[in-house]
Amino acid sequence: MTHSQRRDKLKAQIAASGLDAMLISDLINVRYLSGFSGSNGALLVFADERDAVLATDGRYRTQAASQAPDLEVAIERAVGRYLAGRAGEAGVGKLGFESHVVTVDGLDALAGALEGKNTELVRASGTVESLREVKDAGELALLRLACEAADAALTDLVARGGLRPGRTERQVSRELEALMLDHGADAVSFETIVAAGANSAIPHHRPTDAVLQVGDFVKIDFGALVAGYHSDMTRTFVLGKAADWQLEIYQLVAEAQQAGRQALLPGAELRGVDAAARQLIADAGYGEHFGHGLGHGVGLQIHEAPGIGVTSAGTLLAGSVVTVGPGVYLPGRGGVRIEDTLVVAGGTPKMPETAGQTPELLTRFPKELAIL
Repeated sequence: MTHSQRRDKLKAQIAASGLDAMLISDLINVRYLSGFSGSNGALLVFADERDAVLATDGRYRTQAASQAPDLEVAIERAVGRYLAGRAGEAGVGKLGFESHVVTVDGLDALAGALEGKNTELVRASGTVESLREVKDAGELALLRLACEAADAALTDLVARGGLRPGRTERQVSRELEALMLDHGADAVSFETIVAAGANSAIPHHRPTDAVLQVGDFVKIDFGALVAGYHSDMTRTFVLGKAADWQLEIYQLVAEAQQAGRQALLPGAELRGVDAAARQLIADAGYGEHFGHGLGHGVGLQIHEAPGIGVTSAGTLLAGSVVTVGPGVYLPGRGGVRIEDTLVVAGGTPKMPETAGQTPELLTRFPKELAIL
């Protein structure tokens, strides 16, 4: 799908919401709709046939012309204020804006630009995000590349003995990140989590100089970034002989993860998907040790809609890309998380509806417990 086609979808959404135009200030949404990836920019999209306008500052004149050749590019420093003024001058009655990124001062600036104009500012956050939830073929291709880079990097790390007693969490993290770049990633999706021993019970532990030891769980949560699109995967290993308690909670998390994956059906309630995995963990007596949501959307952001958790509202859409990553964390002892990135069936040529409703697995590194 082209950026112009995405903007056409947004036009229809804007009109259906009773708005005349929308000011896009979230840089991720600007990129999604225009292709422009600079650090300062905003986009004005009209509900009617008028062309959108991209505003950025002089640093990005050449980049904007290259990445968004089909758009008018205005060079301004105060991009939001400028585009709000353009909307007012164009006779826009109701102008949607993204209240989740516009500050109080920014809102004052927008209002100032519209002073004397008959234009009403209307909160419209979530409008573009709802379009981003279902991935098109081009997005899915990039997400597959990101997942393949991550898979290959972890495969190499294990094959070369990178996970062994005596190394530090930080050393493992740095090597894995370098391997992702070697396998085609532009960057890492987020700071790689390598958590050994008792640290593995901390869901979002940051790597330290803690030394990996025999008997440790080693939990690795990481992702690769390709052309703006992220991957997300978690695997947990044991160094040396696994204790009975480690085998028990690993098997439990593996079963919960499988249940969550099987619940990824188009139209399924998000909280129901979470419950499919969470109930297994609760029934085994570890419910209090699974304290985060089961998963989240992945795309231009590492965490985006839909969220899959206890309080999540809404249903899964065919073609959305989500993670399933339950965990059990025992403070002072260790923890396990197993997380994959998947495509909900029905939204990709690789998953025709005639083939059933099995989600497409994008992260393919084995999930059987590896004792290294």
